[in-house]
Amino acid sequence: MTTTLDPTTTPSPNSGGAGRPSAGRALRDAFRRNTTLINIVGLLVAIVVLYAYLTFNAVGFFTAANQSGLLRDAALIGIAATGMTLVIIAGEIDVSTGPAVALSSVIVATAMTQWGVPALVAIALTLVAGAAWGALAGVLRARWLVPSFIATLGLWSVLRGLGQFSTDALPVPLPTDDAVMPFLAGSIVGVPTPAVIMIVAFLIFAFIAKKTPFGRSVFAIGGNAGAARLAGVKVGRVRVILFALMGMLGAVSGVLLAARLGSGNAGAANGLEFDVIAAVVIGGTAMSGGRGSLIGTFLGVIFITLIGNGLVLLGVDSFLQSVVRGVIIVLAVLLNVTLSRRRGSNDEA
Repeated sequence: MTTTLDPTTTPSPNSGGAGRPSAGRALRDAFRRNTTLINIVGLLVAIVVLYAYLTFNAVGFFTAANQSGLLRDAALIGIAATGMTLVIIAGEIDVSTGPAVALSSVIVATAMTQWGVPALVAIALTLVAGAAWGALAGVLRARWLVPSFIATLGLWSVLRGLGQFSTDALPVPLPTDDAVMPFLAGSIVGVPTPAVIMIVAFLIFAFIAKKTPFGRSVFAIGGNAGAARLAGVKVGRVRVILFALMGMLGAVSGVLLAARLGSGNAGAANGLEFDVIAAVVIGGTAMSGGRGSLIGTFLGVIFITLIGNGLVLLGVDSFLQSVVRGVIIVLAVLLNVTLSRRRGSNDEA
């Protein structure tokens, strides 16, 4: 009897002639299964291509001032995106980010200017307020099972209305004799302070996601909330904490925005939630929950920021910029769904 070996395998000396996958095929299989790795590599390539194209085609792109501005813009999106990553991994969504950031800028400015509160105390009050309204959305989701999209959509309207009502839609200037806010608007060893804070936030949340029981609970809930509950995970508590963290990170972005603008503005950060969600999805986090990566989100933030900056420098009409961003979000979701289905089919095989 003649034995025919599969050409994609090689004999193993320890298996009595049994075949094992070749190195090339094993690598291809690993890429097919590891959609996160594929996404990260693809984003890195896209970012390099964008950088090269904008450097040679967008006047002023590679200047020190523009690169600093890029980092500041990335921080505004990225700080909120760290929390949004965990929220989406848990199978939830938060669409209140823009108004949360805007109202936070108003609170910190009002506390310093009108209440006479020191900057550090004003910042602490703002972070507590952000955590409180985030926790409220979490309670609505966990206790009364209100879908997170609806809960945070209602919060979006409430926060935007409160900010505009309390300020008559006018900016609230920061005091001129303060030293803390100029530091937050400045730089550390040449790197903008907001960018340093963003990197620290990513490192902290990456550690939480990978190395703590809370992080593992988030992935478990996103994968199957019912099974996680049967395994002893306090699903409701985790959801409340997640949204509280998301609210607090939005408040951090609001404080940094106020420092950058020199005032609190209830109309600021309009549409920021779309950039944040897009960065997370482009980074490979599954909208259905259970899968995601902080590294991918970080690269997604850089990609989204580059797109926005490049469109401005290339002179693209502001209305068309919204069109381009919308197309990118749709394509990212489509790619995300496609990769998730491929991973599912591979797992079944």
